[in-house]
Amino acid sequence: MPAPEDASTSTSPAPLVTFKSLGLIDPLLEALEQVGYKAPTDIQVESLPHALEGRDIIGVASTGSGKTAAFALPILQKLWEDPKGLFACVLAPTRELAYQISQQFESLGSAMGARCAVVVGGMDMPTQAIALAKRPHIVVATPGRLMQHLEETKGFSLRSIKFLVLDEADRLLDLDFGASIDKILKVIPKERTTYLFSATMTTKVAKLQRASLSNPVRVEVSSKYQTVSTLLQYYLLMPLKDKDAYLIYLINSLAQNSIIMFTRTVHDAQRLSIILRTLGFPAVPLHGQLSQSQRLGALGKFKSGGRRVLVATDVASRGLDIPSVDIVINFDIPTHSKDYIHRVGRTARAGRAGKSITLVTQYDVELVQRIEQVVGKKMELWPTDPEEIALLKERVSEAARLAATELREQGTKSNNRKRGRDDGGGRDDKDRDDDVVEAGMPKKHHKRAKNRR
Repeated sequence: MPAPEDASTSTSPAPLVTFKSLGLIDPLLEALEQVGYKAPTDIQVESLPHALEGRDIIGVASTGSGKTAAFALPILQKLWEDPKGLFACVLAPTRELAYQISQQFESLGSAMGARCAVVVGGMDMPTQAIALAKRPHIVVATPGRLMQHLEETKGFSLRSIKFLVLDEADRLLDLDFGASIDKILKVIPKERTTYLFSATMTTKVAKLQRASLSNPVRVEVSSKYQTVSTLLQYYLLMPLKDKDAYLIYLINSLAQNSIIMFTRTVHDAQRLSIILRTLGFPAVPLHGQLSQSQRLGALGKFKSGGRRVLVATDVASRGLDIPSVDIVINFDIPTHSKDYIHRVGRTARAGRAGKSITLVTQYDVELVQRIEQVVGKKMELWPTDPEEIALLKERVSEAARLAATELREQGTKSNNRKRGRDDGGGRDDKDRDDDVVEAGMPKKHHKRAKNRR
């Protein structure tokens, strides 16, 4: 197979490039104006002309670069010309990202009545089957659940699709969706247009590219893995034993801002959200152990301003476009530098300014230095008031004790529910099966899980 062409000789768009000059039709131009897109981003400038010519695209761009519109716009333009049946399938690594992509398709395609169906784990299979039976134009899915529908839902197939999109391809493969993607590639038409978008080009992504794209154009607007120039990056140095107190001091001094705080574990996400609520800060957790409706509810509260602090694991670090996040706090430092870049990419999006603040204990210095080396930028020290922090310690310790008690009680209730399910079965077994399929567990194990019900 021929090597992909390199479409970009420059990383910056020409001064007078507009969506109209790129060749988009009037219904899409009107929709772009309504959603507030003033000018195309770099990835859109580089990829749209080739996409509108019908070429396969490999897009490599950093987080927050406008990748979703870069693949949604050419698909919607072709849909306008030939609005028949199931037209496109988009594969995404997380449930939240799938919903977000669907919303963007529907807002940009509102003038042409574009209909989307979202197919992800953790939600009701029959309801999704009904949505698929209504012949949507675009299906946005996580690979495991899509494969389940292809195998189990009568009348549903992807034999007529014209477009396949693999979004956040590096993350799709990191999450072991490779087997499901291979199966999906076998049941879709070979005559199709394929877009593959990824923040990084790993060897796995390169292999997927060779298997799924035909003579693609490669579009790369950020060859170096880096943070955006509008992001101000700070660190806060503290002893490990006082970490909670320093966090509360920080949240207190930033009380008027919208904040996403990242933790390494689900336990800390739950624990810190309880501590924050106990001390009067409206916070909501977001992590993989919540049900899908709880996860969407948490996102909804944060986006609407009902909660000022979102305490999240890395489930929220990739792809989610949450408007006007002022500050990202790293309660724990990620072990991989690219995860740091994805986290802090939740703020300073689309040219806006933003701040990231990383909590650094005596055990984290080496990790911070490695991150600074990768992003090519030194973090600045965030100023603190030691006396104020000392005054907070007792209240924070008490809140931490209350949080530990609450989590123990939740654990006891959860164990009791689990024993009840083991005795008589229940709805949560189905949710567990959804997660089995979505995580790419081999089919024989999935069948065994089903037989337990």
